[in-house]
Amino acid sequence: MTTVEVLNNLVDRAPTDGLPELSELLACSVRAEDAPDEPLTVSQTADLLGLTGHTLRYYERIGLVDVDRSGSGQRRYDRKSLGRIIFITRLRSSGMSISDISEYIGLVEQGDSTVAKRLDLMYRHRAKVKAQLEELRYALAVIDYKIATYGGTMAG
Repeated sequence: MTTVEVLNNLVDRAPTDGLPELSELLACSVRAEDAPDEPLTVSQTADLLGLTGHTLRYYERIGLVDVDRSGSGQRRYDRKSLGRIIFITRLRSSGMSISDISEYIGLVEQGDSTVAKRLDLMYRHRAKVKAQLEELRYALAVIDYKIATYGGTMAG
């Protein structure tokens, strides 16, 4: 089962079963054989997640993720920070701005009194993502039409 399928199943069951911590679920999406020795260095984390060390340090510098340090000051990424980074990258890949992500993280850090504001932010972003998906479906239909025009099939 893919991570997307797992997340969708959990969302479907949420009214009766509740939801586990998302950062742990996202961290679990990294296979143990890919990240055998936690905590990870900047380089290991960047390689594992397909990011640059610069991006990881930037996320830390602007307060999106807290990273423990070794005795020598080296950044050490644990499961919680991996989950947070994966969460941030999913929001970024969906088009959420760094500003909105920072706002969301700030609201999380303020505690439960900000749940309504977080929910509103997620609803607004979800509406944007749904509109993007619809635009992509339209673009795909145009591409499929042209493929059919040239005698091609959608199998290729």
